[in-house]
Amino acid sequence: MNTEELLALEAQYCSWGDTVHYAKELTLFRRSESIYLYDEKGTQYLDLQMWYSAANFGYGNPRLNQALKDQIDRLPQLACQYLHEEKILLAAKLARKVESVFGEKGRIHFNVGGASAIEDGWKVVRNHTKKNLAFAFMGGYHGRTLGASAITSSYRYREKFGHFGDRANFIPYPYCFRCPYGMKRESCGMFCLKQFERLFETEYYGVVNKVGNAEFGAFFIEAVQGTGGYIVPPKEYFPGIKKVLEAHGILLVDDEIQMGFYRTGKFFALEHFGVKPDVIVMGKAMTNGMNPISAIWAREELISPTVFPPGSTHATFSANSLGTAVALETMALMEEEDFEAKVIKKGAYFLAQLKALQKKYPQMGDVDGLGLALRVEMCQKDGYTPNRGLVDAMMNIGLSGTLTAGGKAQGLILDVGGYYKNVFTLAPSLYITEEQIDTAMALFEEALIRGIKETE
Repeated sequence: MNTEELLALEAQYCSWGDTVHYAKELTLFRRSESIYLYDEKGTQYLDLQMWYSAANFGYGNPRLNQALKDQIDRLPQLACQYLHEEKILLAAKLARKVESVFGEKGRIHFNVGGASAIEDGWKVVRNHTKKNLAFAFMGGYHGRTLGASAITSSYRYREKFGHFGDRANFIPYPYCFRCPYGMKRESCGMFCLKQFERLFETEYYGVVNKVGNAEFGAFFIEAVQGTGGYIVPPKEYFPGIKKVLEAHGILLVDDEIQMGFYRTGKFFALEHFGVKPDVIVMGKAMTNGMNPISAIWAREELISPTVFPPGSTHATFSANSLGTAVALETMALMEEEDFEAKVIKKGAYFLAQLKALQKKYPQMGDVDGLGLALRVEMCQKDGYTPNRGLVDAMMNIGLSGTLTAGGKAQGLILDVGGYYKNVFTLAPSLYITEEQIDTAMALFEEALIRGIKETE
């Protein structure tokens, strides 16, 4: 069936409720390999978002593919009420990794998909604290199930469907380029942190009672905001937050779904800030996107069998044999390679290239990153006013497959995020080379030049 016929069927029978139709014109992809996607004509697209950081280790990774093939032939299916080796070994590896990083003993509980794992984290929190309220960040994204959307700041995710339970109390994220308090980083004195601390000074701020007992059970965080625009906070911010939470018995739930597994140069993004979480939520790159599986880790006292007994939460495909087998091989791969050093080096090179380009184009208002989680905030010529039109134009130019900076017609896959949908959130494969980064920058600049011409 040709492309036109397939798109006609799509227009008639596929729900448009997902994000496919964000694009001006739809591109039909046929195959993928390494850091590239290919359309029906064989046009190559260099991917700088890798399935929202799910395919950290490249498309069609031979080693991970083989792990899936081997498992299909050996134990492809098993009801999750029964045990298999891969589940046990994966849980042990993840729990031991957390212990080596944060010095805390805990246990792993599996599910499918990040939002489902977020809801499992919610259950652990409520079971332990007996409280239904939580803090979360403005700009934070934790999923679109009814429970997860209650702690995701964008009202549009709840507007048509409502949500279960109480909506989170949303706290401004330390977004220094666009400080919600109008402050400057060099002179603010961590004003945003002080504003959070003030909430606990008196019962009349609606958070604690007369003796300091909080009505809130948890603070759901992203150490580096994902959908919010890959915003990197000041180093001292999270240690200050954690101090307040510990003083009032509030749990810290660390959402690592997008930033975990070395995206930022550390196994967990929160490692950069010297803070210990109480619960960690993981997903996406754990299987390199090969099979949907997610997990939570929680401290022993929160998830031991005496407090979180059998049947506390369950999903049919939660610890499925295919997903756990691939994730186990992914863990082995990460243990054998020094991704921390590699990602930090490549990220520094990529960021330097972006900053050099920024000097040529005032429309690149803010450029920042941590490891290979990089942001480019596109603005008007003043370098500050959000420029969504330019971002949309560049994204669609990349999807057109007509960029020629690499010597042949090719495309560029760019993901868009940010509070004003004016940020390119770059999450390339952790295996990207400096030569490929150079090619990506040439394609990005060509898309930028063409986008400026279209929009100005």
